[in-house]
Amino acid sequence: MIEPLNTFVRKTPNWLLYLIGAAYPAWLLYAGLSGGLGVDPVKAMEHALGKAGLQVLIAVLLITPLRRFSKFNFLSWRRALGVIAFFYILLHFLVWMVLDVQILSQVWADIVKRPYIIVGMISLLILLPLAITSNNISIRKLGPRWRKLHKATYLAVALGGVHYIMQTKGFEYEPYIYLAVVIGLIAIRKLPKKRAAQPVKRQVA
Repeated sequence: MIEPLNTFVRKTPNWLLYLIGAAYPAWLLYAGLSGGLGVDPVKAMEHALGKAGLQVLIAVLLITPLRRFSKFNFLSWRRALGVIAFFYILLHFLVWMVLDVQILSQVWADIVKRPYIIVGMISLLILLPLAITSNNISIRKLGPRWRKLHKATYLAVALGGVHYIMQTKGFEYEPYIYLAVVIGLIAIRKLPKKRAAQPVKRQVA
């Protein structure tokens, strides 16, 4: 069961993941235009894209613990999922700015008035260089620095969870679950790795 799944993951081309990832915003646009997103389709699309971006980022964080504590290996999907998550969050921002607020002067007023927008924008700005360098050329040029740069994903996801909580009106348990999962996944990565047992040396009498 596990090995056939890992083989399927390894053989899945990235372009297929990007195609599947692009299908969701396309469906949201269709649903919005056809009246399938309720009375406020812009807000519904905005929130759906933001939540989807956070969910995919959490999936990216989940890949390493899955590989470490089980035999499931989704490592070959990690970069593609990271790019898809950035794409969703960028669209979330653009829907808010272009379709929701619309007036550029009002965009700045909204940013000043609502601190959660600032938190979300910081998360997006952190993800920007990670998305740009998610390719083999950047990996070769940056070398060990590439891995260090992409550790900023942890901060971006955590800020995304905080942004989700801050923008919620009243108390809702769901955003707190998301943030708790993010914190848990980051904490798991800090657990010490098990060392291989050293052979016991026999003492000569």
